[in-house]
Amino acid sequence: MAISVAGGVKPAQIIDIEQRLLKRLIIGKDKAAAMADDINAELEDDANKLEIEREAIRERLAKQNQATAVFEAVSKQLISSVNTNIEHQLSSPEQVLTQSKLEQKQLALLEQLYLEPVDLGRVRQLVSALPWLERDLINIINSSTFRHRRPKSSDVQVTDIKLALNYIGIENLQALIPYFCLRNLMPSGQAQMLWLSRKLWRYAIVTALAAQALAKLHDKPSAFIYSCSLMSQLGTTCVISQCAKVFDDMWRAWLKEASVSRDKALFDAVMATEFPAADVYQQVLIHSQTLNWQLLSLLDFEQSRLANTFKAIDTSLKYADLDEDSALIERANCYAKVYLLKEVGCITTAESRLMFDYYQITEQEQIRLSGQNFRKLTLF
Repeated sequence: MAISVAGGVKPAQIIDIEQRLLKRLIIGKDKAAAMADDINAELEDDANKLEIEREAIRERLAKQNQATAVFEAVSKQLISSVNTNIEHQLSSPEQVLTQSKLEQKQLALLEQLYLEPVDLGRVRQLVSALPWLERDLINIINSSTFRHRRPKSSDVQVTDIKLALNYIGIENLQALIPYFCLRNLMPSGQAQMLWLSRKLWRYAIVTALAAQALAKLHDKPSAFIYSCSLMSQLGTTCVISQCAKVFDDMWRAWLKEASVSRDKALFDAVMATEFPAADVYQQVLIHSQTLNWQLLSLLDFEQSRLANTFKAIDTSLKYADLDEDSALIERANCYAKVYLLKEVGCITTAESRLMFDYYQITEQEQIRLSGQNFRKLTLF
């Protein structure tokens, strides 16, 4: 007879399964399939070209013993410098916040969206204070997908944010705004980060959709659960973005120096050096969960419902000790991990059952989640 592990101190096998997915997201070389609502799609050609160029250089270096030695020495020194800089910056949540795109206005807006009733006037003020978000929402209104919902003047471009928000409606704003807030925080600008960002984004969307489905199943207001589930990737996103920026800045500086010196061996060695994903994975394990609530505290949101939920998830030793909101978000997170590991054949049936047993996912919840479309966030 199997012994249940439900809700107690997390067993090592559960930790291993969960870290297995994180390793695939950060270290894995597989290229996640593009989603209809993917991010950084325009970088795909650049990412492919850079990888082809690096691979060609590595193949050439492999045939030249002396060049290989230069590559290993230079690459080791560059990665060591990058890691030292990263460790220094991540040791201070204040520095992480300074380098991130997170700001008080975003948190205030997210908080407004799960209040009852939602103050659309206040939402409009906060959206107008975030130009990138205002642009994204207006683009949604003017897209071909949305135009058929607009009255008569569907061929006229909407430019007024008040009109745009009225067209979209509260329920859709509760789904769209957290979505755009997290997407704005995702690593960008580095072609080599495309695959990592894409996999992390898919994980975030699957988790949020699972949380939304569970909230509806249990007749709980889904706006907070969905928003909190999406933003639970905040710490991971900030750590990876910080690491990506440090690597990209140092890599470009070294590449420029090598180019100026006209040292082809040095240039090739720097060019072939890849983002230190394995080292970054370790930094995510150390910092991401704690940063979820520390960053909110630094922005004076330490007493918010979001911060309290993130802190509970980070500091509780047992799943059984979590409050209802935190427990539901953790069940959604569990389902997303199992779902994505199943996609790539990296989890057994027994391991799936163990995960569902620990997080106490009921048969009814499994049935509801198995019928969910996790390929796209359905709006309108």
